[in-house]
Parts: sequence; structure tokens; C-alpha cells
Amino acid sequence: MAARIEHLVTSGTFSLDGGTWDVDNNVWVIGDDVECVVIDAPHDAAAIVDQVNGRVVRAILLTHAHDDHIRAVRDLFDVVHAPIYLHAADRELWNMVFPELSPDQWISDGDTIDVAGVTLTALHTPGHSPGSVCYYLEEAGTVFTGDTLFQGGPGATGRSYSDFPTIIESIRTRLLTLPADTIARTGHGDSTTIGDEAPHLEEWIQRGH
Repeated sequence: MAARIEHLVTSGTFSLDGGTWDVDNNVWVIGDDVECVVIDAPHDAAAIVDQVNGRVVRAILLTHAHDDHIRAVRDLFDVVHAPIYLHAADRELWNMVFPELSPDQWISDGDTIDVAGVTLTALHTPGHSPGSVCYYLEEAGTVFTGDTLFQGGPGATGRSYSDFPTIIESIRTRLLTLPADTIARTGHGDSTTIGDEAPHLEEWIQRGH
């Protein structure tokens, strides 16, 4: 596989339902020396632009529209002029941050994005937010899970627009069905594998979050 996966961490805040929290967010860049795609645009557009380093950006792929994942997307777009992809079910969350702006492309389950000789496939995985999307890169044996699945369990569902039974169903039917050695590269924190997480599904259901 000619494409490589690059990782960047940016820091800032997440705000929803009247609260604000300090967070570190993962940014994933997939590509080669000529072109790439960027997954999520949190906090620091300049750091992402530095990582892109002059390459053609084919797409800015958003896993969901919580403000910590999209806050820098307009500034990033102004530099790289790449289409912004988001699932339409997260339009309301998007509008909280960018009421006057619309994503360039509404992404749907099963849509594909080609870059540097590989193909990312969108998996609609609602629960953490209505329009949460994971991006599966089969050639690299990896899935970019945003805030749907972390090392140790599902993403948070205790805030507006989220639902625990829905995220469990998404993880059960869309992620745990992937090969066990698939690396889950998350929106925050360390990566994990599908095989490491799958045995704990019933624990998460009993825990209820």
C-alpha cells in the first residue's frame, strides 16, 4: 500500500449543553507524497496545514459535528480548498458552530473516497451523534472510528443528540463485524483493535454507558 497513515493531536475545548471541557483530539491524514485526505478538523487549522505540507487534499472527512471535531474546518478549508464531507443527520450540530455555512458534500453510508491508490468507505454509525460516521480503510486493516468506539468502550451518549442503545447497535452491527485484527483509530486517545474490544460488548451494555 503506497498510502500511509499520519497522526496528529490537537488540543482545545468541547462545548455542549452549557458545559465546556478541555480535550485532546486525534487528526488522521491518509495519503502519499502528492495527495491526502484529512479526517476531522479540531482546534488548530495551522497544525493540520503543516501536516498536509502542500499536498493536494482530496477531502476533509468529518466523523461527526461536535464542535471539537469541526471548529477549525473553515480555516482549514480556506487554505486547502478541499470539499468538506459530513452526514446530513448532524446538520443541527453543525449549525451550532457554522449557521451560515454548509458542508460541501453530505456523506452517506457506503460512500467511498479514493486517495493515493486506496479507498475509504463510510460507515454510518449513529449513537454518539445522529450522523456519526466511521471510515473503513480495508487495504490498511484499519477503521477511523471518531467518537463511536474507543479503547475501553463506546463514545459518550449522556448529552443531547446521543443515544446509548443506538451506539451499541452501531458498534455491534457495523464495527464488531470487521476482522478482529482491524485497528480502530479513534477520535481521542489511543488506538485499539476490534478483537480487543469485541469481548466486552455485554459489559458495556450492563454498564449502560
